[in-house]
Amino acid sequence: MAEYFQLLRRDLTGSLPAPQWPAGTVLDHYRDDLAPAIHAVLCMTQDQGGGRVAQLETWRHQFITDAEFDPTLCLVASNGEGVLGVAQCWTSAFIKNLSVHPCAQGQGLGRALLLHAFQVFKQRGEPYVDLKVLESNLRARKLYESTGMVFVLRDVVVED
Repeated sequence: MAEYFQLLRRDLTGSLPAPQWPAGTVLDHYRDDLAPAIHAVLCMTQDQGGGRVAQLETWRHQFITDAEFDPTLCLVASNGEGVLGVAQCWTSAFIKNLSVHPCAQGQGLGRALLLHAFQVFKQRGEPYVDLKVLESNLRARKLYESTGMVFVLRDVVVED
């Protein structure tokens, strides 16, 4: 049975809501010393998003050597316990992954990361930002649509 994704887009030309961070949240960006913790969060949430995350060293190499990689566009939210959420974005104004540790889901962290990513791309002069979401991932679609993202197109998921 074919699986479908939706391409969603957020117009950044108007005003944007400010992120409301859960108490104790600290925002950072990709650094090599955070790679294992970022990778762990991506692995914990890959089943929800339908993606597959390679082993740590393979993932790190593919990530940091990608032509669209910019460490400041890998937004990392943490607290005293460690990394809780990641918005992995590309220079093409594309949000590749939005992952929140299961212990922090449902507390507004995903929304805050998403809204912060919108602000970052607006500051970079981008007119819009895109992401892909599995059509079957209703929880994520509800979050994205509640932040003003709109449907652009539907396509079939192609397996590697």
